[in-house]
Amino acid sequence: MIQGKVTGRVWSSKHVETMPGGALLEVTLENGTTLVALDPLGCAEGESVLVTQGSVAAAYFTKMKAPIDALIIGSIDET
Repeated sequence: MIQGKVTGRVWSSKHVETMPGGALLEVTLENGTTLVALDPLGCAEGESVLVTQGSVAAAYFTKMKAPIDALIIGSIDET
């Protein structure tokens, strides 16, 4: 898992049919790099999140072969 912060949204009006529902969010990681992750949870800008990548992210979708490389799997509670 990778920790990051949601820094924006990415809009895609055209995409492949096997793209699952959910928002595409821009996530800035602790090392300063940015990636786009699918968000099935409904996270907001400024929220700290946990991201998984690669085959683990794609395997979350059991009913289809989803073209996903990064998936938000948790929202970090601020203490």
